[in-house]
Amino acid sequence: MSEVKKSVSGGGRGGGWTRFVTARPRLTLLVALVLTALAVLAGGGVADRMGSGGWEDPAAESTYATKALERRFPGSQPNVLLLVDASGAEAAGGAEATGAAKATGGAAPVDDPAVVAEARRLAERLDAEPGVEGVGSYWSTGSPALRSEDGRQAVIAARIPGEEKDAAAVLDRIAPAYRGTHGPVEVSLGGGLAVRHEMQTVIQEDLLRAELIALPVTLVLLVMVFGSAVAALLPLGVGIVAILGTNAVLRGITELTDVSVFAQNLTTALGLGLAIDYALFVVRRYREELAAGADTHTAVRTTLRTAGRTVLFSALTVAVSLAAMLVFPQYFLRSFAYAGIAVVLLAATAALTLLPAALVLLGDRVNALDLRRLLRRGRATREAGDGAGWGRAAALVMRRAPVFAVVTTAGLVLLGLPFLGVRFGTADDRQLPVTASSRVVQDELRDGFPGNPGGGITVLAEGAATPAQYADYRERISALDGVARAEGPVTAGGAAYFSVVPDGETIGADAQRVVGELRTAEAPFATSVTGPAAVLVDSKDAIAERLPWAAGIIVLVTLLLVFLLTGSVVVPVQAVLLNALSLTAMFGAVVWVFQEGHLAGLLGFTSTGDIETTLPVLMFCVAFGLSMDYGVFLLSRIKEEYDATGDHERSVRFGLRRTGGLITAAAVILAVVMVAIGTSRVTNTKMLGLGVALAVLMDATVVRSLLVPSVMKLTGRLTWWAPGPLRRFHDRFGISESDAYNPSADPDVEEASGKRRETTSLRG
Repeated sequence: MSEVKKSVSGGGRGGGWTRFVTARPRLTLLVALVLTALAVLAGGGVADRMGSGGWEDPAAESTYATKALERRFPGSQPNVLLLVDASGAEAAGGAEATGAAKATGGAAPVDDPAVVAEARRLAERLDAEPGVEGVGSYWSTGSPALRSEDGRQAVIAARIPGEEKDAAAVLDRIAPAYRGTHGPVEVSLGGGLAVRHEMQTVIQEDLLRAELIALPVTLVLLVMVFGSAVAALLPLGVGIVAILGTNAVLRGITELTDVSVFAQNLTTALGLGLAIDYALFVVRRYREELAAGADTHTAVRTTLRTAGRTVLFSALTVAVSLAAMLVFPQYFLRSFAYAGIAVVLLAATAALTLLPAALVLLGDRVNALDLRRLLRRGRATREAGDGAGWGRAAALVMRRAPVFAVVTTAGLVLLGLPFLGVRFGTADDRQLPVTASSRVVQDELRDGFPGNPGGGITVLAEGAATPAQYADYRERISALDGVARAEGPVTAGGAAYFSVVPDGETIGADAQRVVGELRTAEAPFATSVTGPAAVLVDSKDAIAERLPWAAGIIVLVTLLLVFLLTGSVVVPVQAVLLNALSLTAMFGAVVWVFQEGHLAGLLGFTSTGDIETTLPVLMFCVAFGLSMDYGVFLLSRIKEEYDATGDHERSVRFGLRRTGGLITAAAVILAVVMVAIGTSRVTNTKMLGLGVALAVLMDATVVRSLLVPSVMKLTGRLTWWAPGPLRRFHDRFGISESDAYNPSADPDVEEASGKRRETTSLRG
């Protein structure tokens, strides 16, 4: 056997690491404790350094135009809006105000002299604030877009330039001085910057609440799974270490690039979920070895060489799925890759170092505080006897394999059909709850103003042009189908911009079509188009361009890794197809619930009629990785038994018997964590949490329990086929658990222990 194979099998370098962990458990735990304490210090305040945007393509035309307009025309891209409500002035003025309105031909409350004076004072004061540019208002421009249709409200618009975190700091500083009552008017703050800043605050609050929900519920479930309160605490410890370590990693990454605050939700979910998965697998295998008669050190070493390698292998498959998001330019998606890769690798590292060290120190005490003892009423139970029901279920499924395969596949496809009607959009203030202050302002602007201030399409014109050329261009774009009106130009320094208000929704299909027509319209100068609709068009194009690369990375690496695990070319193809099929229910539910608005009242969100463009990509990468996580656990035990017996059907039954309950328990616990995340008041986070929870449960219960055994029965022994050259490659470099049962693979394992394990390989 080659050195590579020896390393994987437990001899050589791999055996050295195993011996180190088991021989120095106290040192291992002490080092981990010190590193965790440092991670707490390093990761403190990481959320304050994160952004709440990241949906834009940095290389897109809309991004270029936005930055150019910010430099040349700060007032063209307002991100802070002061909604001035003059209803109080009308009520306070009584007959005098009514008489004044009649005298001016029905002048609106916003044109009341006292209101005008106060509004101009506020605008002048805002214009003098450090860090604020481009202040304009209804009272200075007379623009009808800045006044509500009933004349009771009007807008002061401004821009706070700079990086998102710096702009948010300026907003925090000035907001208290403007929000509230000022003489005859009431002022509220809105705009894109205020929405993103409030969204960041809400997400942090919701994340804390999710952790407070998930941790105690998870502990109760772990106690039910393990029986022992001591064993139940171990996975939680691994998860907490992974989360704290990832926060420190993200804190470092924020020094180099932008990171989305949404990524913290994934850190918590995967940190707890995967750490629990890995710890369940390791502790379960360790307890099996103890029950089979092994001493503590032998049980830990065997566990590391079997379940430990499966955990490492599983972590790599999940990390690859999440790493695929690095191909996208939006930092929203890239942030989830940063957080996901870090938390997966840290969870696996903790499960393979801290957990074995703790098991060595605990020994048989891992079974202490067995809270299920009373329920058993004195009847002895054995770990080896668990899972008999799963074995019988697998046998039933395989007896009716064609029926289960066809019905299950048809059902999953049917659940996914709503996704064919998906419409993509972009996140806006409606992600927030209806009571959020910035959401209230944006609702007023959306419902009561003739054109949403700051929400239209802006065309930047660069190059010398005459007034006549500008006027001709404005007339031509005004005549485009779907354009309500075009205003401008505003000129300065050899450049100009036009404001285009589309019919209907700011980012609707008509607005997106108008963006395309504006970009192809002839002009005597260079033009670039931006605004929410343009950003959405560019984001969709960027995702469509890079999606095949991301999918290709996930599929090719998954095929390779599963081949290394099984030595088959059929099993990897099955794994990819069945994993993808397991996600159909999630995608169908996302459209049916969040796009079409079913259950909106029950779940507490506002349906916008579309799905944020990046969310399906994110959900696919996360859910596919988690499905592979469970798939690896199942396939590793099936392959182990097949190597030992050569009996295909028995191997499938054995795999489900040994992992069915484990995978289901892990899926339920992970689903609890994701549902806790799904209680968020921000719609995208709710969608992510609830959608992935559904995908995990469908994969663990339907796909792993029904589809996998039925398909493997239909493919029979062909399941394990590989051409000769690939078979020889796997013999040399492949990874499997069964070779660890060779007693000569580790010189530290006694011959008696080897005989015991030889027997164990036939039954788990």
